[in-house]
Amino acid sequence: MRQDDARQVRARIAELERDLIATTPQGRHRRFEAGHELRNAKFRLARLEQCIAEIPEKCRR
Repeated sequence: MRQDDARQVRARIAELERDLIATTPQGRHRRFEAGHELRNAKFRLARLEQCIAEIPEKCRR
């Protein structure tokens, strides 16, 4: 379950990074929101990866 959550967060991070790099004109407010969401997603991913690392290998399947 945590691994699925981590995959979803990684996908969202990639999407947000593409949005921030894109040449399409975004409003300043939208870029700020995307940056804020990106920081939160990276923090959540780090916490999920920490939880996954603490799960014994035999229970991860």
